[in-house]
Amino acid sequence: MSDPKHSGHAVISATGLFTPEHSITNEELVASFNEYVRRENAKNAEDIDAGKVEALTESSVEFIEKASGIKARHVMSKEPVLDPDIMAPRWAERSNDELSILAEIGVKAAREAMERAGRDAADVDAVLCAASNMERPYPAMAIEIQQALGIDGFGFDMNVACSSATFGIQTAADYIRSGNAKSVLVVSPEITSGHLNWRDRDSHFIFGDVATAVLVEEVSLAPAAHWDILGTKLKTVFSNNIRNNFGFLNRASPQGEGAADKLFVQEGRKVFKEVVPMVAQLILDEAERLDIDPQGLRRLWLHQANAGMNRLIAQRVLGHEANDDESPTVLDTYGNTSSAGSIIAFHLNNKDLSRGDTGLICSFGAGYSAGTVFVRKAG
Repeated sequence: MSDPKHSGHAVISATGLFTPEHSITNEELVASFNEYVRRENAKNAEDIDAGKVEALTESSVEFIEKASGIKARHVMSKEPVLDPDIMAPRWAERSNDELSILAEIGVKAAREAMERAGRDAADVDAVLCAASNMERPYPAMAIEIQQALGIDGFGFDMNVACSSATFGIQTAADYIRSGNAKSVLVVSPEITSGHLNWRDRDSHFIFGDVATAVLVEEVSLAPAAHWDILGTKLKTVFSNNIRNNFGFLNRASPQGEGAADKLFVQEGRKVFKEVVPMVAQLILDEAERLDIDPQGLRRLWLHQANAGMNRLIAQRVLGHEANDDESPTVLDTYGNTSSAGSIIAFHLNNKDLSRGDTGLICSFGAGYSAGTVFVRKAG
């Protein structure tokens, strides 16, 4: 294990969070979805009666909460998502001279992290935009965020789906450890409402929009109240069970006819069955390598995708069913925010821990991908 006093030791100095002002409750979402179902079934009534088309099934608040634990989600564009004729986010396209919407929310989260650590642009060496929903292939979102913040350094984008933030934290920590940087911003702007098929009953409730930022620094620069990064571990295993085929080499409109695979699709039961044991074992193996008793972890800040997955992973790690204090959730009010989820949980639920308390930031998702960041509170 690294010596926190040794130069080149990476820490988390601060985090930042941007939350959109608009929120959609399950009740609102179900009313919109069921109206769409009624319209579609009425339009296809003859074919449904003839057995040529299968009738669509309505959603319900009870179904959503039992399947996921989600009760609401924040979005950047509410009215179009709830409009049965649209059911997708909409906003005016911005010119190349304007700050893009993804960069805009990323900058807001980054500025909060910098302010909390007492940093200005001259103190930061690099910006990593680590997210699953990039606005464009190039120029990099990270470089746009870097320019908007006034940082003289470098930046690049990285996408490992829901694990992007933890992969970004390890990448930033590696820069610190190697001496190639002393202060790195990992920014995760996630407008996941754009890749969600709001007309799919099995997934229309899953995602929400948000942006987070994590300031990773060399310990000598860090404020007194910081989090020592004790160790990080990443893992990927290829799977098609979570997939999105939309991209610049496949440009069909993601909202067009026959384009369901250009949006988020998943085999939920397979994901649950395969990801839970993989992530739990990754955590246990890394804890053993770091000589950390997993049952002594004060808090788990897990990826916010599914309440059942988190409950089972936490139980396998801690040896008992975790309570809300041991494994806090933000899933109920934020929904699944992809790579930002575990960072939101950490940002909102760490101030009450004491010096020396050890915890785990962990993400997992498409790829499959999983990342662990073991931390200890200093100060």
